[in-house]
Amino acid sequence: MNSFLMVCLLALAAAVGAEQYTDRYDNVDLDEILSNRRLLVPYINCILEEGKCSPDGKELKSHIKEALENNCEKCTDTQKSGTRKVIGHLINNEKEYWGKLTAKYDPERKYVTKYETDLRKIAA
Repeated sequence: MNSFLMVCLLALAAAVGAEQYTDRYDNVDLDEILSNRRLLVPYINCILEEGKCSPDGKELKSHIKEALENNCEKCTDTQKSGTRKVIGHLINNEKEYWGKLTAKYDPERKYVTKYETDLRKIAA
């Protein structure tokens, strides 16, 4: 009986550990948002807690710190590529907002340095 209980607990722990973030918003058109500041700025303000949040903004905000800390371990493949696209855009085109987001979610710069190194474009 104890062996059965242990196997059940291990299976439950494995299932919980493999949990991914919801893919409900994976079809959001990031290119449209990134190319239109009227769409982009409200998302940033939501994440900075300086404005109202849409449902997908709330979802993003609820996971952003954990995703940074664990290298997007629970992200779907779409979320991982989207994260790189958005962070790259912020680093290269929205430096002020990138600075605010970094100060809020990674003030010690433990995690963002990797992204900055990988995604910063060389200014010609």
